[in-house]
Amino acid sequence: MAESGNGDLKDSNGTEHPQDTLPNGHSDEHATSGANGTNTNGTTTEGNNEDGEPGSANQPADNVFRLTVQLPHHPQTVEIMVSSQEQMQDIRQSIVDQPHTFQYSCFHLEHRGKRINDFVELSEVEDIAQEPTVKLVEDPYTEAQARMHVVRVRELIGAAGDRVDFISAIDAGTSLCDSVELPASKNGKEDSSPIASYDLHAPGPISTLLPKHTDANQPKTVKNLSLSAWNPPPYHLRMRGHLLYLQVTTLEGEQYYITSHVTGFFVNRSTNAKFDPARRSAPKDFHAHSLISLLAQLSPEFNPSFQRLQEYNGKKDPLASYALSNCIPAAPWLVSATSTQQHQPDLTRTQEPYLLAGADNAETLRDWNEEFQSTRELPKETVQERVFRERLTSKLFAEYNEAAVRGAVLVGRGEVQPLNPTEARDAQIFVYNNVFYSFGADGVGTFAGSGGDEAARVATGKDVQGVKAVNQLDINGLFTAGTVVVDYLGKRIVGQSIVPGIFKQRDPGEHQIDYGGVEGKDVIASHEAFVQPFSDLSKALRVKRHAVWDKELKRHELEGSVETKGLLGTDGRKYVLDLYRTTPLDVTWLEQHCTDRVSEEQRYPHRMAVLRPELVESWRVVKLREYISKELERKRAEKTEGSAVKLTNGEEEHSDANGGLTNGTAEEHEEGESKDGTAKVEAPKQQETVDVSGFSFTLNPDVFSGQQPQSEEEKAEMEQDEAEVRAVCKHLIEDVIPRLVHDMQEGEIGFPMDGQNLVRDMHKRGVNVRYLGALARLCEEKGGSKDKRLEALRALAQQEMVARAFKHTFNRLSKPLPPAFAQSCIAHLLNCLLGSETNEKPQAEVDEEVKSMYPDVEFAFEGVTPESLAMEVRKQVETRYRYAIGEEEALVKSGKELQMLREVCLKMGWQVEAKEYQFGKAAVATQPQTLQQKSSMDSLEVPQTNGVHSESGSVGGKKKRKKQADQSPNRAVLAASPTSPSQTFHPENIFNIVPIVKEASPRSVLAEEALDAGRMSIQQNQKDLGQELLLESLSLHEQIYGILHPEVARVYYALSTLYYGLEEKNAAVELAKKAVIVSERTLGIDNAETILAYLNWSLMEHATGHTRNALALVRHALDLWKIVYGPRHPDSITTINNAAVMLQTLKQFHESRVWFEASLEICEEVAGRESVNTATLLFQYAQSLALDHDSRGAMREMKSSYEIFERLLGAENQNTKEAKAWWETLTSSAVNQAKAAQQASTMLGGANRRMFMRNGTRTSRLGLGQRPQPPAAATQQNGAMSSESAAAALETGFGRAAGVLDQRSLDELVKYVNGEKAGQQKSTPKKKAASNPKRMPGQTRAA
Repeated sequence: MAESGNGDLKDSNGTEHPQDTLPNGHSDEHATSGANGTNTNGTTTEGNNEDGEPGSANQPADNVFRLTVQLPHHPQTVEIMVSSQEQMQDIRQSIVDQPHTFQYSCFHLEHRGKRINDFVELSEVEDIAQEPTVKLVEDPYTEAQARMHVVRVRELIGAAGDRVDFISAIDAGTSLCDSVELPASKNGKEDSSPIASYDLHAPGPISTLLPKHTDANQPKTVKNLSLSAWNPPPYHLRMRGHLLYLQVTTLEGEQYYITSHVTGFFVNRSTNAKFDPARRSAPKDFHAHSLISLLAQLSPEFNPSFQRLQEYNGKKDPLASYALSNCIPAAPWLVSATSTQQHQPDLTRTQEPYLLAGADNAETLRDWNEEFQSTRELPKETVQERVFRERLTSKLFAEYNEAAVRGAVLVGRGEVQPLNPTEARDAQIFVYNNVFYSFGADGVGTFAGSGGDEAARVATGKDVQGVKAVNQLDINGLFTAGTVVVDYLGKRIVGQSIVPGIFKQRDPGEHQIDYGGVEGKDVIASHEAFVQPFSDLSKALRVKRHAVWDKELKRHELEGSVETKGLLGTDGRKYVLDLYRTTPLDVTWLEQHCTDRVSEEQRYPHRMAVLRPELVESWRVVKLREYISKELERKRAEKTEGSAVKLTNGEEEHSDANGGLTNGTAEEHEEGESKDGTAKVEAPKQQETVDVSGFSFTLNPDVFSGQQPQSEEEKAEMEQDEAEVRAVCKHLIEDVIPRLVHDMQEGEIGFPMDGQNLVRDMHKRGVNVRYLGALARLCEEKGGSKDKRLEALRALAQQEMVARAFKHTFNRLSKPLPPAFAQSCIAHLLNCLLGSETNEKPQAEVDEEVKSMYPDVEFAFEGVTPESLAMEVRKQVETRYRYAIGEEEALVKSGKELQMLREVCLKMGWQVEAKEYQFGKAAVATQPQTLQQKSSMDSLEVPQTNGVHSESGSVGGKKKRKKQADQSPNRAVLAASPTSPSQTFHPENIFNIVPIVKEASPRSVLAEEALDAGRMSIQQNQKDLGQELLLESLSLHEQIYGILHPEVARVYYALSTLYYGLEEKNAAVELAKKAVIVSERTLGIDNAETILAYLNWSLMEHATGHTRNALALVRHALDLWKIVYGPRHPDSITTINNAAVMLQTLKQFHESRVWFEASLEICEEVAGRESVNTATLLFQYAQSLALDHDSRGAMREMKSSYEIFERLLGAENQNTKEAKAWWETLTSSAVNQAKAAQQASTMLGGANRRMFMRNGTRTSRLGLGQRPQPPAAATQQNGAMSSESAAAALETGFGRAAGVLDQRSLDELVKYVNGEKAGQQKSTPKKKAASNPKRMPGQTRAA
């Protein structure tokens, strides 16, 4: 498929946008994963009606119409678009968000004089469709409503100062989308591109991560608005309707005291020294129902400045300014010093807890457990019921997570008193805001035999995963506690909603637990009420019903693991607890690395090494395939002729997974099996069925955990269970891990950008993080240092192991420290890890005066040296990952210091100052850097200032360069915080520590069903139905999650590619941009998914003709990429190649050629010279040389491409033929150009020169494809092409047939090279390895 044009853009991994594939090459499983094959919400995912629409066939019609709202004040009426299925409270919110009605907050709606309940659907209002008019009626305020009105008004008018909260980080939820400088649209072809003079090999500028626009220039509307010191109203005035007292200072400098009354707000007679809350007399008796209206009466400057504020906010994308409500905003790891210097005086900042929760804080005390379980018990029969239930669930989990994390941070900082203060610190428990807290440590010896604190820490993380899985399954009659795990300051804190009855004092002989192990495995309880719900849960989790034995060797039959417990709450509900052992132990790993045969120093730290659920599911598919094969063999033995086989699912057991053959991973399906799980046989003469109800696959999670079977039959069954688990472990080591490495080597899946990306890919395949060492060793064995792609993967795995080992070291050293010493500890450890070249013996900077206040605290971190830290990190890597880093090998590779800093900051929630850190002596010596003019015009490099390259996109004169250098964002940052070069990091560089959160909120099944149905309809060519379902899915995602949520970002991403395939390119651009903003704010500005979203957006912009915008986005994505990974990422080949194609579209052929050269250079380094990928790039590079009028170079590179294709694919392959035809065309053009030039030179001599001048002919440079005019003899010798032959050659797309000259003009060839020739068929060589020449390394095979 060495295509003759460069006009087809590939995505970041080389995919050409199939309709069902994401632009990172993965199928859209990350937006819908887990929806297939599980009994969810009591229904399977096959619950679509005949039309392919999700949900019930009885769903009422959804009518959308315009609703008129009559207002009590100007502008008297406003219209909003509503749906008949909307809740009235949603319509209220729509009214509040309108620009003409935002001043209203305390009101009700009436229709025909009757008040409308806020908690009904609009369709329940009688005759609303016939008379779509409602009246807004202002209500009297209560104190709570008055407080919320004040909070809302402060936010609207920009009077709310910055909030300092433990849960929200500095610059949390930042979006850089508006900071990307998109070029102004111009028509001139000579305009420079946004990537002119861009240096692909320079390190990533940290200014890329800093927002260009701050709120420093935000217009002010009032100087101050706060609660008055006269609050609260005395008793006798409370009886008269007084609610609050406020004070406001206007822009004119006037100070007013305002009374909040049940009727609204009015100016009173109070002063700083005198209390008189009575209303002022005329003409200053200002009064209004809304505080905004009152402010407009008091201050002439208020309305104009408020208008300017709205215009200022309107410049931002609305998604970039909305507050996040349903998820915790992403925290940037690099923060500008100016962000910490914007702290302004705001009296009301300390009053906000009162405004939000009242004087006694009673309004925020919620019974979390009752809310969770009541929501779970809501009906889910109709679509509307499911939408309401899932929406409420999503909102509730978000609010609980926020409250639980806030309390966990206070517990970690020692701000909350324990319930058992006499116990050891790790055994203490806490209750704060109705959330129960404990430490993720073995405080009471539960895990003494499994690894103590290490095992307890792992178990809490596994428990959250188990709770999330149960929440997703939504088993009827089974309930879970709200669970959050928070890592903060080296401590792991577990927050759970309080299960009623968990603290109940039981009678003597009565167990605290009703089902499962009570005290480890010694005492085992059973309860009949738990058998059925636990059985349903175990079937979904592939857990076998099995026998366990207590300390008296009495046999008990359990549905789940002995570690999984059931508790009958005092509310009558059945709760499942301790879900950290839903899968078996990884026995192969434990027998190798965690037995008595291994010395204590070398032994793995704990025995809580369990298999991942994804691996169990993968093995189930393998077993099902074997079962089907046996059934087919038996059927074929009974029948003499073949038959088509269709799977039907029996009703007895395991009716999930759509018949049991959908694993969600394309690589699990072999050739004889279709993706929907239907085995195919070639002779479809007759259909017969293979009933898979006889297939059963479950694993015993309690094998290898000390169980003691008694009878021979029990022992035999246990041995069989053990053999099955060993088979799964063998499958992991011999099949899954090698296949993962192979797929990354061959580009079957996208090459990971960072450690988080790598671990996520491992988890998708069911590979635990402890196998990072095995993955790195496999890379060494398969390729060594010769295969650059595998070497890059090994280096990334090693970087991740070092970062994780460093995290364990930091946790050990920081756990006993008071919070006041966290900065000193972090800075010193970073100096030891990353700054040892700057200072070989860094000293910890600790305030001795503060230290003297903590005589009992051990400050072990002060004694850490670079040598001791390196030794401990190497030991941790060897112990935890079984991978040895040589003594002579540096822990952090030179040039990768910034990437390592990013990894450790993200893992531990550190926010550090954004500045150019000096990681080595060379960096110290070369600072400050100066601008230097590059001598080569072909260079992609750009002048640098302090390591930051120019953002302008063009190289101008000296004055312009100087101006750019002076305005460098990093220069401003460096000037803001000068530091001594003696040490790289100082305590003041550590700005904040953000809690790292693991939570258990489930995904929306309904929204994913609609997305799957829409995608399926499009695949079946039902485009109208498909688009309708996609819009429905988008609406459901936004309704259930809110607009700002990671799942919504992923659905925006998926829908943009689907709409691109449907030729709805403008809609695709809009969705792609939304995906970028939401990803930035919820996942992180430099998250791997955010970078892919930027690349996807650039492709959409290019498709709509905005190529300059696309190139600006590519530049930003590449800058992010270089910060996350460093230069020369294996998958950046495709992005660089796409940029070169975009430059060709702009007719900037020389610049395009330089980018093709850069892409080719990386490809040759990664894939080698002798590869189909390199041949394809040589093909494109040769075309770019031809367009740049370098015919000799074009001929040379095309010949190389042809030769590689011929050696690898054979002479008969279409790619080989096409390259050969192009090579011959280019050769002919070059020969004829030379002859024409020689002839012209001859004619310029003597008499020929006079004849030449008399004829008026002038020599000109012949471009590729321009037909030279040789003399007749030369024409006869070369054999001119007939007009019919020329037309045929042009139609077939080849430059010339054998011995035939190309007659196309340069413009025709340019169009041809750019892929503008319609009807061209592209060939794709069928080769299992990376034989697709249009697929760059890192491209994923379409699922």
